[in-house]
Amino acid sequence: MELLIDTHCHSVATGHAYSTIQELAEQAAKKGLEMIAITDHGVAMVDAPHLWHFGNLKVVPREIYGVKILRGVEANIIDMDGNIDMPEEYLRRLDWVIASFHDVCIKPGTIEQHTHAWIKVIENPYVDALGHSGNPVFTYNFDEVLRCVKDFDKLVEINNHSFLVRTGSEINCKIIAQKCKELGVKIVVGSDAHISFDVGKFDKVYQLLEEVGMPEELIMNTSAQKLLDYLKKRKNIII
Repeated sequence: MELLIDTHCHSVATGHAYSTIQELAEQAAKKGLEMIAITDHGVAMVDAPHLWHFGNLKVVPREIYGVKILRGVEANIIDMDGNIDMPEEYLRRLDWVIASFHDVCIKPGTIEQHTHAWIKVIENPYVDALGHSGNPVFTYNFDEVLRCVKDFDKLVEINNHSFLVRTGSEINCKIIAQKCKELGVKIVVGSDAHISFDVGKFDKVYQLLEEVGMPEELIMNTSAQKLLDYLKKRKNIII
């Protein structure tokens, strides 16, 4: 199995990231990737780009160095009712929307609150994937949330970067992956690259997927067409 898409990449527009979109695409091409998603942080992050950044993503070519580009965002969950920090008028223009908890944008609550928030996020028609949900700071009821993901045909991200920066994520991610396998929930894999050299870095995730024995049909990163077909069912995108 080969992962040919990176669905979570930050450009220099995210203040704590260090590469341009062009540099991200160049490294993706060198590594043989078919597609990447540009997912700079939503506006609640202290060093996030302005809303106009997301409104103007239409100028970014659909393909750079032979790599297809998804115009997206990593939106921040800003309350326990699952509201995110991006207005609908901007979300509807994007190809790809990840929603994530970040403790600099929202104070962690209880398992019940996190579970409720995730369910409301899943119900948002513009959100495609749950970002790095293995973060132990925002633990939730895995069974309840993943059943909801299945019902709404959304995606769960397994985030390679989380294994390094969110202590305890490895255990949670393995549980989540195992439950996704059992329930038939589709997953996506993201590097969460904040510099171009980390695009397509999936070493930790490859190991986890092998340990779990994740069926390839549940992994949406194995071809660009596979993910595009999924998105075209939900959004009017042409790449």
